[in-house]
Amino acid sequence: MSKHNELVPPPLRNDCFSLPADTHWTPVSEALALLKERLQVCVGMETVPLYRALGRVLAEDVLALRANPPQPNSAVDGYGLSHAEIVEGPQTVPLVDGRSAAGDPFEGVLPVGHAVRILTGATVPEGVDTVILQEDVTTDGQAIAFHGPLKRGSNTRKAGEDVAKGGFILAKGRRITPADLALAAATGVSELPVFKRLRVAVVSTGDELAEPGSTARPDQIFDANRPMLLAMIAQFGFEPVDMGRAPDDREGLKGFLNEAAIRSDLILTSGGASAGDEDHMSALLNDTGSMTLWRLAIKPGRPLALGMWQGTPVFGLPGNPVAAKVCTLIFAKPAMDVMGGAGWHAPVGLKVPAAFAKSKKAGRREYLRARLRDGRAEVFASEGSGRISGLSWAEGLVELPDEAMQVQEGTEVLYYPYSAFGL
Repeated sequence: MSKHNELVPPPLRNDCFSLPADTHWTPVSEALALLKERLQVCVGMETVPLYRALGRVLAEDVLALRANPPQPNSAVDGYGLSHAEIVEGPQTVPLVDGRSAAGDPFEGVLPVGHAVRILTGATVPEGVDTVILQEDVTTDGQAIAFHGPLKRGSNTRKAGEDVAKGGFILAKGRRITPADLALAAATGVSELPVFKRLRVAVVSTGDELAEPGSTARPDQIFDANRPMLLAMIAQFGFEPVDMGRAPDDREGLKGFLNEAAIRSDLILTSGGASAGDEDHMSALLNDTGSMTLWRLAIKPGRPLALGMWQGTPVFGLPGNPVAAKVCTLIFAKPAMDVMGGAGWHAPVGLKVPAAFAKSKKAGRREYLRARLRDGRAEVFASEGSGRISGLSWAEGLVELPDEAMQVQEGTEVLYYPYSAFGL
């Protein structure tokens, strides 16, 4: 493993989100291609013990430090003997004293013309190359009787037949699973080189927002985005940084962004991402010269403000919770994966019959809150982006293409379970 665990990649350029000239409405596929092309890993490395590695992203390929299994062993409970001494038909072979058990191997070499009791997982003694199942023999404790022939090597595992010493076991960019920990431990690996967790700050903007649990004025709504986004970031495997709610005040918001840039590798904001009088987020990013307002051909969503603040990328999400979640899943999640070292991951969808009807116009890619029932995709009763209850009701998204489409019950549609995005 590399010892250069404090190396940090270079920062992104201020113009990394710039769009080609004369771009008006950006198709989803083009926006994703731009993110994939321009983003890069932005976190350093560290080495952690196995018990702290679950869910982390590998920073280097990992090789086996030991073969698995380290020695030939038995796959069954039975009796070990030399294949060269087995004949066809019924035969009787005397047993040696002792046995080979897991953790208590038979010492010495098996004498010619003898068999030895051997248990599952036990080291195969020298002189043994074949094991016969105990169910296929009769014994009086002094000898075994069985019918030949047997296949050479029956019921044995060769040393390193699973993984050879020095063999490749885990790839850079992989997010570690419980099974990966088992493989690493079995091959003598006790610690893993991982990328440091991507720190993602969340800032809510708007004087119309009240904190959950507080007393809201009649003209206020409770902040639904921040709890949702912080939870999504944690489920993605990154480190959420709660920056609270910024006021509709340019200087106040500037202070929030300054602190967020110090504490995080990526900033997500919700609200203030378009070009209205109170959209201070867009104005501040414009002041730095790095602001790009991506007018996305997507429903729900459309405006996505992208820029850099003191060297930290900023994703300015729409303020509507439905649009904020959809844009996070479709755009911010794959960007986080790249920046956190996991590489670009496109979600894998399922083609299933629709349990709904819809006439879709051309021009925008649409994402409908959906769930599977009896193998068919149901969609939430209302497409209104203010219906937050639909986010909780849904278990995934149905994606309808940029082109016009007539959906009838039974029409094949593309369904993405939330698990496809890491939720």
